[in-house]
Amino acid sequence: MRPQITTLTRPTAATPRPRRASRRPRARRQSGIAHTVIGVAILAVLLFPLYWTLNVSLQHSSGAVATPWLPTDISFHGYAEALHDQGGHLLTSLVIAIGCVIFSLLIAAPAAYALAQFRVRGTSAVLLLVLVSQMVPNIVVANALYGAYSNLGLLNSVWGLVVADSSLGIPFAMLVLYAFMRSIPPSVIEAAQLDGAGPIRVFVSIVLPLCRNTLITAALFCFLFAWSDFLFALTLTTTEDVRPVTLGLYTYVGAFVVDWSPVMATAVMASIPAVVLLVLAQRYVAAGTTAGAVK
Repeated sequence: MRPQITTLTRPTAATPRPRRASRRPRARRQSGIAHTVIGVAILAVLLFPLYWTLNVSLQHSSGAVATPWLPTDISFHGYAEALHDQGGHLLTSLVIAIGCVIFSLLIAAPAAYALAQFRVRGTSAVLLLVLVSQMVPNIVVANALYGAYSNLGLLNSVWGLVVADSSLGIPFAMLVLYAFMRSIPPSVIEAAQLDGAGPIRVFVSIVLPLCRNTLITAALFCFLFAWSDFLFALTLTTTEDVRPVTLGLYTYVGAFVVDWSPVMATAVMASIPAVVLLVLAQRYVAAGTTAGAVK
């Protein structure tokens, strides 16, 4: 008799219940809705001061506490008065910020290129000093500059504030540009040199176009550093001849302010350049901040 051969069959998997299968998409959907609600609530809390500033700036002569929640009766008298009183300060801030961008990039770009591409001894030490310089409190720098400016006659001058604000922009721009310029292949520079380009031509025609996104990122932050500066303006100016909008807004607010519309209108106008630049340069900043991270 032949032995009986028994075959082992694997148990078939049980058919999943439709209820359990439908619970997962529903749970994910509910979790997504909850996260969206929480995100919108946090965003509303963060943006409420900006909305209240805009709301008060569009009201008639009134205090900030008595302002209605919605600007039903819109008035632009606050902006008219703010332009009359703070228009010169806005122009001064614009000149200082643009000058800080130009001065910072003129120094930071060649310095970063030299440290990144040339074999210079002590490059790590220089970068460490640049990084440490950003850790020094601004009040220490402002007090040191006040004594030097007093002897050089640079107090109450636009050029003095440009140099002071550049003390924040130059180190930042150097570090950002160095990170990208270090990732430029040496073969690109060598090919330009073989074609007869000198060091300056290589830097201007080859390196700077490659660093476009990084240059825009560095320029944007240098502009914001100078535009939002308050400490240097307060320390290095003693008259109203040269006064940025931050210091003008500070002196605009007194202990007995009755009409807050011009004050808030000044704050709104001071925020417009930064918002516009951030919107226009958003994609360049996103590319420039990650440039040089991967070689």
